[in-house]
Amino acid sequence: MKKIGFLIITVFLSLTGFSQQDSSHIRISILTCGSGEDLYSTWGHSAIRVTDTTTHSDRVYNYGTFDFYDPDFYINFIKGKLLYFLGVETYTGFVDSYQLEQRSIVEQELDLTGAEKLRLLYALKENAKEENKFYRYDFLFDNCATRVRDIIRVNTDSGLVISNILPADKITFRQMIYHDLNLNHLYWSKLGIDILLGSGLDEVVLNEQSMFLPEYVYKGFDSSLNGSRKLVGKKNVIYAGNETQPPVSLFTPFVAFTLLLLVWVLFSVSKSKNVVVIVRALDFLLFFATGLLGILLIFMWVGTDHQLCRNNFNLMWAVPFHAIAAFSLISKKQWLKKYWLASAMLYGILLLSWLFLPQHLNTGLLPLVVLLGWRSWVSGRGRAYKNS
Repeated sequence: MKKIGFLIITVFLSLTGFSQQDSSHIRISILTCGSGEDLYSTWGHSAIRVTDTTTHSDRVYNYGTFDFYDPDFYINFIKGKLLYFLGVETYTGFVDSYQLEQRSIVEQELDLTGAEKLRLLYALKENAKEENKFYRYDFLFDNCATRVRDIIRVNTDSGLVISNILPADKITFRQMIYHDLNLNHLYWSKLGIDILLGSGLDEVVLNEQSMFLPEYVYKGFDSSLNGSRKLVGKKNVIYAGNETQPPVSLFTPFVAFTLLLLVWVLFSVSKSKNVVVIVRALDFLLFFATGLLGILLIFMWVGTDHQLCRNNFNLMWAVPFHAIAAFSLISKKQWLKKYWLASAMLYGILLLSWLFLPQHLNTGLLPLVVLLGWRSWVSGRGRAYKNS
């Protein structure tokens, strides 16, 4: 009955023309928040504010809510089964939490008709119900930003026409997320993302797909037409924030792995028996750890619901079999020597094809791949613990 009553009101407003005069007493706006210190907040946040001047309610509908205190939080996160939900909170509470983190908040008031506002508010309330509020989070295609984009688009009369907001032609999802990672000097986080996420992150972004990032929700709506009029009316800076970039660190992955390679080179030229023992231990740790990482990548590919962890070309260097072969580094069996020589060839092929792979591999890994290829070669030649 409630749905029928709502539809009758909407039709009545449309037919009488009251919708154009907006007698709804509702104000709806988009809140775009700046970057935070935690990795998940690096790309900012989007939410919807609804103000009703008759009831004096002022609420924020937030699709980026999750239960961190759930006892199965980490298990569900790893498996890709973590549920986000639409939370509803007071506007003052929302603003206070972001001011506490000194994160900026910018508001875009939407120029909607009365009927559109009522329809959008009804959709938000329906989404917020216990049986409807949960959804399976997807970093690129179903998150707090895309949910804001979609619910507004489907509840406008004319649909939205969004101007081209892409920062470059044929830009990929990976390149888009790099912007904030580089801006905040999160080079190690960038490395982790590049290792865990596969070639799906290198797909070319379509215009509206760019709105998976809150910054581009802001840009997209700011350039949108709802029929013949602009979607966004007034804009307001609620809180300027004090978002300062962390200091630049010289200890990048490339520097760290280059130093690691140099340590191996220095140790390998020594003829000391003690150093030979150290090199043997280092080689074991190198290949065993690399193999364990490869096993993790396989698990993330086939054992979880994370779509972006599939088709991961990092398995060309993080070879899962190394976790077993590492225990036989000093073996003189011919098949093991052939295994290590084949590994060396694989690393050589990887280095030669680095720029032509369908997946972008982090350049910080280059010294590590060189090290793995070199140590595989000397192990295959049977000279790993002599004068290599």
